[in-house]
Amino acid sequence: MKDTEIEIQVKIENVNNLLDFLKENGVFMFENRQLDEYFVPIHRDFTKVRPLKEWLRLRDSNGKYSINYKNWYFDENGKSYKCDEYESRVENIDSLRKIFQVLNFRSIAIVDKLRKVWNYKDYEIAVDSVKDLGDFVETEFKGDDERRDPKEITKEMINFLKGIGCGKIQRNYVGYPFQLLFSEEIELEEN
Repeated sequence: MKDTEIEIQVKIENVNNLLDFLKENGVFMFENRQLDEYFVPIHRDFTKVRPLKEWLRLRDSNGKYSINYKNWYFDENGKSYKCDEYESRVENIDSLRKIFQVLNFRSIAIVDKLRKVWNYKDYEIAVDSVKDLGDFVETEFKGDDERRDPKEITKEMINFLKGIGCGKIQRNYVGYPFQLLFSEEIELEEN
């Protein structure tokens, strides 16, 4: 199992060019609604650290449940470029919420999104419509060459989006829950 994830999350000016490209060249995988609930332990509040580097999430994806933990790595400018990711299916999400409550984890954010996913070459591309935030694109590297530099791979993903005419591309280094919780701290960086 691969426990490292290399992905970018961006807001793009022209999502229609991307959708047209994917419809013609990609392989459509699925569309679903995802409800992601984020938690922090009371004794170690992840949201107090900047840049924020950890997330613990429960996901309901059309009645299929999972738990996920991410621990992000940052470059010298404080920009994320990869993360350790551990994920597992969950049989009973309500029981896991009760366990979190007993262990003093508190819910801090719920992200409600409609996700459409395509595969194209070494990329999984998700077009997300996120309640209260708008439309975003997540591009994740799914290739198997782990010797490549993650920073180079993220540059290639940005260039891929530029190459198909997505217009202005703004990189989101903090994720959807952070944007919902701390909108006053958000500065999307243009690439």
